[in-house]
Amino acid sequence: MASARPLRDTQQFFAERATTWDERFPDDGPAYAQAAAELDPPAGGTLLDLGCGTARALRPLRAQIGPAGTVIALDATWEMLRAAGEAGRQQFGDLVAADALSLPLRDRCLDAVFAAGILHHLPGPDHGLAELARTTRPGARMAVFHPIGRATLAARHGGTTSDDDFLAAANLERALRDHGWELASIDDRDERYLAIAVRG
Repeated sequence: MASARPLRDTQQFFAERATTWDERFPDDGPAYAQAAAELDPPAGGTLLDLGCGTARALRPLRAQIGPAGTVIALDATWEMLRAAGEAGRQQFGDLVAADALSLPLRDRCLDAVFAAGILHHLPGPDHGLAELARTTRPGARMAVFHPIGRATLAARHGGTTSDDDFLAAANLERALRDHGWELASIDDRDERYLAIAVRG
């Protein structure tokens, strides 16, 4: 997976691609829906879609949390949120512009986090996990997701996977543990990457 880059560079990268982002990945919907189901957030709880992009996960996340729950879709790139709004996805959750490293949320307010394609974009060694630890309740669940696996993504960019990759199982498990999470499962196949963690 790609290494972390400065926030400004990340915003520019995604801003330039926001209007055509959904067109580039038209078949990802079922993978997002399956990951949302496996996250299994508590009905009526509060869920954060971290680095939501064009908020493709909002509809299945809303279905999982139920109508009484709260879904917050957060991204640092205004253009991605605008594309989400133009697609009508604000009906499934609140669209919020903010930095993942400084979440505008109170301590221990979240019951679940859906982190799709975001953590490896955040600077290490923390990769935003301290903020997620601060804002989640004990027992909260987190899905670290990408609609293709590490090897497939690396090959798409002309490379191969590395043991230094933050999302390699051993590295992710260690980082999660250091911030009070337990890695419950990890599935890194060609067709998806999904790690489920539980907050201690």
